Amino acid sequence: MKRPLPPKVETLFWSLLTALGYFLLASLSLYATKGADNIAAVWPPSGYLLAMLLLMPARARAGGMGGMAAASLGANLLAETPLWPSIAFTIANVCEGLLALWLVNRHERAVPTFMATRSVVNFCFAALAASIASAGVAALLTGGSFEFFRSWMTTVALGMLIIAPPVVMLARLAESGLLRHTNRATIVESVVMLTITAAVTAACFSQSGYPVTFIPCVAVVACSYRLGPFGAAGSVLIVAIITSWATGRGLGPIAGMEARPEVIILFLQFYLLTLLGSALPLAALLVGRQRLAKRLEQSNRWLLQAEAAALVGHWRVDLIRWTIQWSDQAYRIHGVEPGTAMTVQSSLDLYIPADAARMRATLEQAVVTGAPFEYQGQIIRADDEVRDIVSHGSIEYSRGGKPIGIFGTIQDVTESVENARMLEAARSDAEAAANTDALTGLPNRRHTLAFLERALIGARENGAPLAVAVFDIDHFKRINDVHGHGVGDEVIRRVAHRAKASLREEDMVGRFGGEEFVCILRRSSAQAAELVAERVRQAIEGGHGRADDAGPPATVSIGVAVFAGETSAEALLQRADEALYVAKREGRNRLRMAA
Repeated sequence: MKRPLPPKVETLFWSLLTALGYFLLASLSLYATKGADNIAAVWPPSGYLLAMLLLMPARARAGGMGGMAAASLGANLLAETPLWPSIAFTIANVCEGLLALWLVNRHERAVPTFMATRSVVNFCFAALAASIASAGVAALLTGGSFEFFRSWMTTVALGMLIIAPPVVMLARLAESGLLRHTNRATIVESVVMLTITAAVTAACFSQSGYPVTFIPCVAVVACSYRLGPFGAAGSVLIVAIITSWATGRGLGPIAGMEARPEVIILFLQFYLLTLLGSALPLAALLVGRQRLAKRLEQSNRWLLQAEAAALVGHWRVDLIRWTIQWSDQAYRIHGVEPGTAMTVQSSLDLYIPADAARMRATLEQAVVTGAPFEYQGQIIRADDEVRDIVSHGSIEYSRGGKPIGIFGTIQDVTESVENARMLEAARSDAEAAANTDALTGLPNRRHTLAFLERALIGARENGAPLAVAVFDIDHFKRINDVHGHGVGDEVIRRVAHRAKASLREEDMVGRFGGEEFVCILRRSSAQAAELVAERVRQAIEGGHGRADDAGPPATVSIGVAVFAGETSAEALLQRADEALYVAKREGRNRLRMAA
């Protein structure tokens, strides 16, 4: 891990680096423009200064600007520029650097990456605005003409646009360590393509016979496509150096134009500006496209993984061509090999016949109403396995409001349906166990009382006749004492079976506890109730030679009560119970009606 420099040392470092680079570039540029024409196409020091200001920490910028001012003044004086113009030019250069930095930072929180179109546009705007302001300051302080203003503005703007991007990107690559981790093939490809760009440009601008200025553009576009923004900025920088050097010495198609020198330089600047304006945004767009493609690929991968994990697929019906598309998971749900050509009809054929008709009707109804839908049904896979599915869908509309497709999802819910069925069966079994007497299989006390409460409500609200018969086994304690509890249980089961077999379909008999039973006789008048109860008593008493005739004989005493407006089940049962005790007092194995 690198240890940061002390603030003073860091400021000194950036000040010296800015001053030295600016002085060298300014001196070379001023030397190159000496002569009869004294016209420059590009002013590289402006781009270098902006790059340094963007790269250096904020606390070092004041020192960096001071170093630049000293370097600018020194370079101008060394080039024999008078003192006041040298001071004016230095002030203008300071203004352009500060303004460009402020405009870039206004839209970019960090150093521009030039990887996004917005970043490129913001940087270009900042460079153009700063060059206009700088040209205005220089012209105002020196009394320069409009030609001076235009020349200053274009050279400074091109200097920022051409020099700053590759310097910033190269510095960021070095700082991030990407250069060290870049594979050799990529480095070799970059060197080869930039070398080819230099060779092509040199060949085209070493002659004036053929107007082949478009050929370097092809090389720049190729670098932009393969190498990204750095390739675009680097190739434009190479073209700018070669074309400026060649045109300044009267070489190349542009220098061969029959025009004044300032027009030739202006055309060269326009050429370079067009080249840069095409390459850098193109590279940023390509980077954005690649990132979008990667995000889309990742999203699709996540979608497929999510579909596989959730057993959910998606499908789309094209209502114009009446075709259908499935995701891979939709194929797997149907048991069909992914990629198999499917039609709407062949997909419906995979449903069981009744569900296929309902699904088609659901799709047609959705097209008419435009409402989302949910469908549940069963499909028959290729291996004849029946699977439960649920499908959701919605209508897609064109801009004109016409339905053009149906997009939906399909989910295999077989396990959920099976679990629900098992849960319902378990719930039913548990409910039955909670309401059933384990010994006899008859309804237990809880269930019998609940049934009687419902019957009472019907009797009170509808006036339907109702009666209850309470009976128990005569001398049951003696049976247990003499024959044992096992035989006693068999007797209870036999009594329960015979009592249930003697009742009508609408009646019910339940075990109330021990050897006591309750019959609920619905729609029974007093006479009908007495007849049914007597049939029960006789069935229990008789039956010698029947298949269930095992163990000692048993009889029952029965008390019957007919509903007479009681407000509770307990009151009706109390009346029947009192009649039962009358039957017992009078000798057992008999039936008595409640008063």
